[in-house]
Amino acid sequence: MTDPSRGNTTRTPHVLRCTGYDRTDTEIDRAVGCTLYTVDGREIVDMESGVWAVALGHNHPRINGALRAQLDRISHIGYRVSAAIQDDAAAALLESAGLTGGRCVFLSSGSEAVEFSVQIARRVTGRPLLLTLTESFLSSYGSAGTKRPEEWALFDRAGCADCPSEHPCDGSCPRLAEIPFDRIGAMVFEPASAGGFIRFPQEKLIRALCRRVRSAGGLVVVNEVTTGIGRTGTWYGFEHAGLRPDLIAVGKGLGNGYPVSAVAMRGEVADAVEHLIEKGFHYAQSHQNDPLGCAVATEVLRVIREEGLVERCADVGATFREGLEEIATAHPVVRDVRGRGLMLAIEFAADRDGFVLDDLFARLLDRGFLVGYKPEGNLLRFFPPLTIPETDLARLLQTLDELLR
Repeated sequence: MTDPSRGNTTRTPHVLRCTGYDRTDTEIDRAVGCTLYTVDGREIVDMESGVWAVALGHNHPRINGALRAQLDRISHIGYRVSAAIQDDAAAALLESAGLTGGRCVFLSSGSEAVEFSVQIARRVTGRPLLLTLTESFLSSYGSAGTKRPEEWALFDRAGCADCPSEHPCDGSCPRLAEIPFDRIGAMVFEPASAGGFIRFPQEKLIRALCRRVRSAGGLVVVNEVTTGIGRTGTWYGFEHAGLRPDLIAVGKGLGNGYPVSAVAMRGEVADAVEHLIEKGFHYAQSHQNDPLGCAVATEVLRVIREEGLVERCADVGATFREGLEEIATAHPVVRDVRGRGLMLAIEFAADRDGFVLDDLFARLLDRGFLVGYKPEGNLLRFFPPLTIPETDLARLLQTLDELLR
């Protein structure tokens, strides 16, 4: 693989590579469904959905059809006019999130959606702090990306791992008592991922934090960029914790590879924002509520609903996880298997002689599987499209078992 510190390869000498991720020499020419095709004719199963975004698979005919149809009408408009597709997309997204009667704004990236969500929460409540877990990633930039101490209260849930109580978290917990809830405008909850480590926080802790924030006059904001749009076997990750958010940031799967994101909010929050707008608050960017992005989002939501892909994700993901757990039982080098739906990880023991994560990734790629891997956590990640054929998952499990032997 290419060392990221060495800059560009000769294949793309004019492209600046600044992601920090290493690269292989694999060059992709085209993709269909869950399969990538290299320039030399090899087939590779995409187990990462691009950057976790191609939820319905590459070159989905209905999504491409919606793109072409909207391109023939209009792709981009300014701020002073509107298009019906904007409201169609908003209504579909709000319905999927259980926020009927609320409002949406469509943006371009997940980080932008999260950042706009926290800015709304800060302005609506007038509180100086926002609360999130220490491990939350949230955004690539802005307040949500930097989490400066004057703006954020960070809660380290590692201290809750050895909690002996089986009862719901309450006011008697000394760790919760340290949080200045009267100064917190919102609990910003990331249902999973945690910087790519695929960790899921304790649901009773999240419920307690959200309950305390709300009772003190704050809001609940959920970052669903990686967990939303069916990825965890429910429409949104917050459903596993039984929450009712005030604002939801959505991205990645919403555009099936097209760069569109959204902030969905309850009607009461939208009313408060509109009151702020009357007083001078505004947010505008060039591709806000673009008809093209709205058309893609509308069709993605329609396909997922009509084809039952949320339910399929839950069923297929459970079977895939069982297969990973069987591998864990057979191979002592495996330390943990975790995940929900088709958001799964297998973690390896870092101290096992002879095991090198990079080598395992490279061998899987040679055998036709592009998986995610996190060297810092010694784990492989699996985020395949929700449409992944079960035969591809079975072949991956067989290949992984053979390589670990």
